[in-house]
Amino acid sequence: MKLEPYERSTGQSLAEDYKHRFERVRDLYVYNVWDETCWEERAAWLDQSRFSANRTELVHSLIRYNDRLGNDPESFEALEQLRRPETLVIVGGQQAGLFTGPLLVIYKAATIIQAARQASEQLKRPVVPVFWIAGEDHDFEEVNHAYTLTPQLQVEKLKLELERPMGTRTSISRLTIDNWEDALNQLDNSLLDTEFKAPLLEKLMDAAGKSKTLTEFFGRMMAWLFGKHGLILLDSDDAGIRKLEGPMFTRLLEHRHEVNHAVLSGWEQVKRLGYSPQAEAHPDSANLFIFEDDGERVLLYRDGESLTDRKKERRYDPQQLLEWVSHQPERFSNNVMTRPVMQDYLLPVLGAVLGPGEIAYWGMTRSVFEVLGMQMPILLPRRELTLMEGTVQKHMEKFGWTIEDVLYRFDEKKNQWLREQDQLKLEERFAEVKEQFLELYRPILETVASINPGMSKLGKANEQKIIEQIEFLETRSTEANQAQHEAALRQLERIRLSLLPLGRDQERVYNVFSYLNKYGTDWVDELVSQPLSLQPVHSIVYM
Repeated sequence: MKLEPYERSTGQSLAEDYKHRFERVRDLYVYNVWDETCWEERAAWLDQSRFSANRTELVHSLIRYNDRLGNDPESFEALEQLRRPETLVIVGGQQAGLFTGPLLVIYKAATIIQAARQASEQLKRPVVPVFWIAGEDHDFEEVNHAYTLTPQLQVEKLKLELERPMGTRTSISRLTIDNWEDALNQLDNSLLDTEFKAPLLEKLMDAAGKSKTLTEFFGRMMAWLFGKHGLILLDSDDAGIRKLEGPMFTRLLEHRHEVNHAVLSGWEQVKRLGYSPQAEAHPDSANLFIFEDDGERVLLYRDGESLTDRKKERRYDPQQLLEWVSHQPERFSNNVMTRPVMQDYLLPVLGAVLGPGEIAYWGMTRSVFEVLGMQMPILLPRRELTLMEGTVQKHMEKFGWTIEDVLYRFDEKKNQWLREQDQLKLEERFAEVKEQFLELYRPILETVASINPGMSKLGKANEQKIIEQIEFLETRSTEANQAQHEAALRQLERIRLSLLPLGRDQERVYNVFSYLNKYGTDWVDELVSQPLSLQPVHSIVYM
């Protein structure tokens, strides 16, 4: 495996400034990840007495969960280290997507492991990697699919269908999946026949057969890929975790006014610096969800001294909610603004690995940490990668194209190449014909218009029809000429679909299993073994 650094903009201006011009966004964050002294500073802050979950109970809960997923011995060794008060954590997370979701999930897990390894070496103390599965999220349509590139050069969407209407909007961790067979068959049909295919499908079928939810299936796949590297998995909606979160939910409820004021302040500060806030800030938000008796996840809003849902159809007494926190903490869930502080309460977070959008919305949370007597951790940009397969690389070399040509001017370069192949000069010759026709025809138009002004309109309509017929013949002739280059055009299409599917970054579309099917799993292990590299964040990986 060869990694070639490649600087590329994500289009997220705040995250770009965080990575390249930190002084512009310094007021939004506590630590400058580009300053190596930040590691010691953050570790020293964590060593102070602070508001946090019971470490022993946390480890016991994580042991139960990781055991259920069948995680590897190395992850349990990391959990044993987490028992020790000097052990710190690098954390990052994602929603539980079908077949692990898009490639960026794999890159985030790899970055977490790399960062934990490097921090441990630098600080001379144990630092373990934790992957936070956002199982409390309820948007099933956002995570129930995965994309692959078929041998027929089609970007295929594989989708997990529920056998019954979903009904209430409950968390993904509470949504039972009755049948995995159709999604597995879709994946089977989309993959090439390779030496790796049968064992991969067998692994998937085994994991699916043991999984009741998409979150559990996701966790089993992540344990299989990364457990050997000591990655600890945590489901944010796990009952054991919820029990530990009770004191923090109490604090968030009791300080809901100050917390939301801090959110609004962060939103305004991001705006003042000239960026578009990446998360909603509502003047009456309580920044918490509650699960109703039917399992529906409802976002809470303040209405006077009470709390309500968005439409004010349900009303909750704050004292009642505090009693529920004490006895039924599993009824509560964080929103995007309070998840960072809950994460920091549960874990001794040295650093959090984030994507560009996450870096942007975390910029709104500094005051939220502070109003709760906490401190924002170090934020590490996750690695961004583009996988370059050998066949695609050869095609690009044949056409003399660069990665920039593909990503930023594909159509322009393709059309230029086609023009160069046009030995008959069709475009030029048809342009000449249209020009010559107009030169001959327009004097006639002037003549007939002088006979009868009404003839002018008829003549112009006739002119347009003739031009359209010439252009029709030009289009058909061009298509026939291009058919002679069908193989080359197919190669160009393969380049485009491999590197820029659906007009988006490869890592945000394709699923890892099509690459595991071609190259096995060794390349993932090799990726994890690479040293942490944050400048530049993006690299081309030559497979």
